[in-house]
Amino acid sequence: MTSEVTREDRDEPDGDLGHCPRFHAAIELLGRRWNGVIIQRLLTGPMRFSEIRRGVPRLTDAMLSQRLRELEDAGVAVRVVADQRPVQITYALTPVGMRLAPVLAAVADWSNDWAERDDGDHAS
Repeated sequence: MTSEVTREDRDEPDGDLGHCPRFHAAIELLGRRWNGVIIQRLLTGPMRFSEIRRGVPRLTDAMLSQRLRELEDAGVAVRVVADQRPVQITYALTPVGMRLAPVLAAVADWSNDWAERDDGDHAS
């Protein structure tokens, strides 16, 4: 057994592949449809399913359920079941999820600059 540390072990970009696996996984998670807006909603505080749903037009209940499970599995969000009757379930960001606040703020700033470009071509 060797103790040699590879680039992948250190999670540094591979010169040949040009990507970092952790960065790629994070971009995939954040870039998945609806995840960014769900996280943005939860940055304001814990919310019930219906509160999240009301704040995201065109998001179906099934898709919201799927995305919340995905965010839970990634450790970004947590499902909280209140010990009361009737049972109340809320969703909240974990400390790791809360660290996305400046990331999403930067994306929001960038999106405003991007939308105001003179050439008006946003698809390229």
